[in-house]
Amino acid sequence: METLKKWRLIPLMEGEGKLQMAIDRWLFEQQEKGLISPVLRFYTWSKPTISLGYLQKKYPPYWDNLIWRKEPLDLVVRPTGGRAVLHQGDLTYMIVMPLDHRKTLAIYRDICTFLIQGLKTLGISLQYGTAKRGYIRNSSCFNTATVADLVTSDGSKVIGSAQRRGKRSILQHGSLVLSTDKELFETVFNQVAPWNLTLKEQLSNEYCRQDIVDILTQAAEEHFKIEFTTQTLSDQEWKAILNYPI
Repeated sequence: METLKKWRLIPLMEGEGKLQMAIDRWLFEQQEKGLISPVLRFYTWSKPTISLGYLQKKYPPYWDNLIWRKEPLDLVVRPTGGRAVLHQGDLTYMIVMPLDHRKTLAIYRDICTFLIQGLKTLGISLQYGTAKRGYIRNSSCFNTATVADLVTSDGSKVIGSAQRRGKRSILQHGSLVLSTDKELFETVFNQVAPWNLTLKEQLSNEYCRQDIVDILTQAAEEHFKIEFTTQTLSDQEWKAILNYPI
């Protein structure tokens, strides 16, 4: 019998954007140093947040003063590229794993396969987008769907992903539009929301967020031919993350 590779699964957690980005950066650095096994984690954002791609130097000035339901929106910078993403009612996934000889797009598609397979289990069919490099002129990640993004049959973009390549490892994370508020999206980007129905609205049965995480986790095990060890962040890891430069 084939021995399955071991990956770490960090349980679903909610937190502020700066903290979530610090965790992703720290895990990527540990993978770069060869100190940890590959990791999959899912997380949510404790308050509405706009994340900017690490090369996105400009954004609309009014983003610094956006208010929603009497609370200001946070603004953070991701360790990965791409354009701005609104995090509200979404689910974020993150994978760090060793880098191999494959090109960026091949790795994108390999990782995204577990999302396609998992959502197919839920009755949602996804395919890759087709937008070319012109997307860089759009401030919103979700208003264009590149060949690394996932769309529904009507062209609605419901999963956007971004990467960071190191010398020895790769970080990929992305946002799944579960129940993002269209009005808030349109307020932020001054554009019509690029989906007709959120993923939650497309589901025929009532699934909680943890149900979706469990199904996607199983899909990841099957696709990558791995076995997960579930392990929360230790006190020592938290100390290192909280002292990590943001």
